[in-house]
Amino acid sequence: MIRKKSPKTRTFVNAGCGSSSDQSRLPPLFRRWKQIRVDVDPDAKPDIVANIVDLSAIPDGSADAIWCAHCVEHLYAHQVPQALAEFRRVLSPGGFACIVVPDLQTIANWIATDRLNETIYESPSGPVTSHDMVWGFGAAIAGGKTAMAHHCGFTPSFFVEYLRGAGFAEIVLRRRVNTIELAALALKMPSASPERREALMTDLAL
Repeated sequence: MIRKKSPKTRTFVNAGCGSSSDQSRLPPLFRRWKQIRVDVDPDAKPDIVANIVDLSAIPDGSADAIWCAHCVEHLYAHQVPQALAEFRRVLSPGGFACIVVPDLQTIANWIATDRLNETIYESPSGPVTSHDMVWGFGAAIAGGKTAMAHHCGFTPSFFVEYLRGAGFAEIVLRRRVNTIELAALALKMPSASPERREALMTDLAL
């Protein structure tokens, strides 16, 4: 009797995981994968307490993917290349990073039309305004979580420039209109086909 090999368990790093353990907030693909939770805040009870500029606790090439939603903008501009280089380092050759940041180009239109404190969308933590998208979620900062402040920002071309500078071979960028975000799929190595990239974007709901 020939036994089939069990499929390899894929692993992703949830970089800047926060305190929520709600799996439904993850992209659909990652809900089936093993998760390594990383956060700078020990109160979030991550697997690894670390800033994303230093993921030395994670070996080279050991992760199949990185998921990082609304974390990179908390860094200072000079730290962004360091964090993206760490993302690429921990990825396996066929690995990819999914990174979501506020879309400053679209937010600028809200600010230019004097809608700085108008609600853009309702998040699980409360209403989010363009002010929050630029400078950080005000309610959390007022509650003492000063690490929630934003120190840098991205437009589409600027975001892609950073990812290319970090050495990612292929980048697909999507604009999320309803939440005014930029969602990037960055592949460590060239993909076999455009169809794979599109399938990943669909599975990740980006």
